Amino acid sequence: MNINRVLTIAKNVFSELIRQRVLYIILFYGIVLLVSFPLLKEISVGTENKIFIDFGLGLMGILGLVVIVFIGTSLINKEIEKRTILVLIAKPISRTEFLLGKHLGLSAVLGLMLVAMSAIYFALLILRQVQFSFGSILLAIVFLFFELSLLAAVALFFGAFTNTLLATLLTSAVYVMGHLSKDLLQLGEISKNSNIKNVTQALYLVLPDLGRLDLKNLAVYGILPPVTDLFLNAFYALIYVVLLLAFANLIFSRRQF
Repeated sequence: MNINRVLTIAKNVFSELIRQRVLYIILFYGIVLLVSFPLLKEISVGTENKIFIDFGLGLMGILGLVVIVFIGTSLINKEIEKRTILVLIAKPISRTEFLLGKHLGLSAVLGLMLVAMSAIYFALLILRQVQFSFGSILLAIVFLFFELSLLAAVALFFGAFTNTLLATLLTSAVYVMGHLSKDLLQLGEISKNSNIKNVTQALYLVLPDLGRLDLKNLAVYGILPPVTDLFLNAFYALIYVVLLLAFANLIFSRRQF
């Protein structure tokens, strides 16, 4: 594998997504915060600080998911539909390099979005004189990037063997169920039906536990998790990304065009 070829593909993905007006999402984020903060202040007397913090972080995650679901899931199929995949593979570019470059480029765009939205977010918190813990919020944003990078790998995994519409639906389902995975496990424990219990346990083992990477609630209260938990959860996200891309590569390598 040639890292230069991977970076070239990543650069092309990054440039292409920027041209697709992804950065307008950042402007949309700023406008929504500007409009919403005064409204939230009116309906949340006494708890506005917590709601401001939670709303801003939550909106970052939703917009990142929008990019992954509506753009990331089509990165592979778009190349196939336009037949450009034949040109790329004809060159000395392996399918592994192709997938890694796509993921790296998409993750770079998500990272840029989070950096820009974070700057707007912190600026508005300061201007609105909202009391917040910079360290806990910054940590929540870093782990949000880990979550989005993992979901980007999910999108590429489904995009490697399904059409764009199905990949979009499956990625969205993984996002929802990934945040409810522990609840599903508890539901299985409560249920007296052994089949339901087996299904929920299987889902918990297969689906990524995105709750590990969701630190919004802790950031709202200015709580910093133990360092050991942070390292373990970051490592968990990394392992999941590697496994997803490995399986995607295995499937994609057998796909005929």
